Amino acid sequence: MQKNTFLLLLAACVGIYLVGSFRIPLMDIDAAQYASISREMLERNSFLQIFDLGKDYLDKPPMLFWLSALSMKIFGVHDWAYRLPSLLFLGVALYATFKFAQLYYSTQTARLATIILASCQAFFLIAHDVRTDTMLVGWVMLTIYLLAKWAEGGSKNNNNTYFFIGIVAIAGGMMTKGPIALVVPVLALAPYWISQKKWDYFYKPIYIPGILLLAVLLFPMSWGLYQQYDLHPGKIINERPIRSGLEFYYWTQSFGRYTGENAYKEMGYFTFLLENMFWSFLPWIFVFLWALFAKAFAIVKEGVFNPSAERISFFGFVLTYLVLSRSQAQLPHYIFVVFPLAAIVTASHWEKVLWNNNAVSKSVKVFYGFHLFIFSVLVIAAGMIAWVPFGKIGWVGVLGIAAFLIMIAQFVSKKTMGQKWFYISVVLMLGVNVFMNTHFYPNLLKYQWGNQLVQVIKKKGWNEDKMILYKIPNSNALHFYGQHIFSNTKDSLQLKAGDWVITDAVNDSSLRVQFPASIQHYKSNRYHVTMLSLPFLNPSTRQNELTLFELIELKK
Repeated sequence: MQKNTFLLLLAACVGIYLVGSFRIPLMDIDAAQYASISREMLERNSFLQIFDLGKDYLDKPPMLFWLSALSMKIFGVHDWAYRLPSLLFLGVALYATFKFAQLYYSTQTARLATIILASCQAFFLIAHDVRTDTMLVGWVMLTIYLLAKWAEGGSKNNNNTYFFIGIVAIAGGMMTKGPIALVVPVLALAPYWISQKKWDYFYKPIYIPGILLLAVLLFPMSWGLYQQYDLHPGKIINERPIRSGLEFYYWTQSFGRYTGENAYKEMGYFTFLLENMFWSFLPWIFVFLWALFAKAFAIVKEGVFNPSAERISFFGFVLTYLVLSRSQAQLPHYIFVVFPLAAIVTASHWEKVLWNNNAVSKSVKVFYGFHLFIFSVLVIAAGMIAWVPFGKIGWVGVLGIAAFLIMIAQFVSKKTMGQKWFYISVVLMLGVNVFMNTHFYPNLLKYQWGNQLVQVIKKKGWNEDKMILYKIPNSNALHFYGQHIFSNTKDSLQLKAGDWVITDAVNDSSLRVQFPASIQHYKSNRYHVTMLSLPFLNPSTRQNELTLFELIELKK
C-alpha cells in the first residue's frame, strides 16, 4: 500500500467519524448519561466527587467525565464537545497500533493494521456513541506499544522514558475504566517475555518507582472516592449499600464479576463476545479468525521458548478474551479494548499470505468468493437502509453509488487478489457508514424523545424549571441537551397545579381526573432507539411500535 493511499483511506475513515460526531445526537442510555454527568460536573464544579442528576454516581471512573467537562468548558456544552476527547483517543489507538506493528513488522503491515482497525464497524460506532471504551482502547494500546518499545530497547540510553510514559498511560486507562487497563497489557506482554526467557522483566528495580508514580497519579481519583463513600459508608447505589468506594472501584466493579460480588449479571456465557464480533469487527472478522488459528498453529509448531515472530498481539487478544468471557456480566463493547491487537494479527497474516501473492490456493479463492457474497449482502442491506426505513437518501446516495463503482473498479483491476479483497472491504465500510452517519442515525434519533423535546422547549421558550417527568422512562439526552436536571416522580400526589408534566399519553386520563382543566402543549411519538426491531424499521408497521407521549400543563 502506497503512503498516499494509506493516508487517503485513513482520512476517509476519520472524516466519517467526524460526520457522525457532528450530525448524530447522543443516544440514550450510556453516551447521553456520560455527557450529562460531564455537564453536571462542570456546572457543580465538582471534579473529585461525581453525581448523576444530583445523585451519587459510582459506576465508571472519572477520566471520561474530566476530559469531556474540560472540552465543554472550552468549546461550550455541545455533543461534539463531549465526544472530542474520546475521538482524540481513537486517534491515539490508531497511532499506537501503527507504531507497535512497525516495531515488529514492516511498514506495510503497520499500514494494513491501522486501516483494518480504522475501518472496522466498532470504530465507526464508538466514534459517535461514545462510552468509556472509546477512550480506553487508546490508553491500553498506547501502554502496550510503550512497554514493548521499552522492553525491546534493552539498556539503551533514555529508554526508560518509554516505561514511565507507559505507567502514565496505565493510570489514564485505570481512571477511564478500571483495572482492566493494567490487566490487558500484562496479559499481552508477560507470556511473550516468558517465551523469550526474559525472567528479569518480572522483577526489575524500575518497577518500584513505576508503582509509586502510578499511586501518585491515581491519588486524586482515590481521594475523591474516599471522601464521597468511605467517609459515608452505607450509601445506596444500584439498590445496594456501598461500604467503600475504593473497594468497589479497585475490586468489586471488575473482579467482583467473577466472585459474584458484582450486582450485574447478563450475557455471561463464553461465546457472547465472539458472536458480537461478527458485526463489530466487520468486514475483517473471518480473515481474523483464520489469522488467529494460523498464529496459534505457528506458535505450537515453534514451541513455547522458540519465538520467531511477535506474539504479543496473539496472547493479548486470546488471554483477554478468556478473562472477559468468564465474567458473569458482558456487553458487546467489552472486547473492543483488544481490537487493535486483532487488527495486527489480521494485518500480519494478510501481508504474509495475501497481499502480494498471485498463486493462492483454491480454498483461499473459495474464501474470497465467500467474502464477495457477504459484501453483496451488505451492499443490499445498505441500499435498503438508504431507501426503506426513512425514505430516500437524497444527494448522499451519490457517494454510495461512487463507493459501489470503486468496489467494481477494484474487482476488475489487475491487482493481486489480496489487494482487491482489502480495498473492496475498506470502501464497502466507508460507503455503508456514510449512509449510517448522514441518513440512518439522524433520522432514527428523531424518535428519541429527549433531544427532540428539548428543541421544541427552546424554540417555544418554555420554562424548564416547571417541568416534571411522570411515569415515563428517563432520557439523559433530555437533561444534557436541555442543560437542566428535570425532576422525576412516579407519585401523582407530588404533582400540583402549574406543573408542566412530561408523561406517556396513557397516563392522561388519570391526571385529568385530578387536574380536569389541564392543557396539552405538545405531543409526539417516542421509541427506544437502541432496541431496533423489524416492525419499527418497516414504515407501514412502525406506528404500532411507537409510544405517544405529551407535555401537559396541570390545571384544576
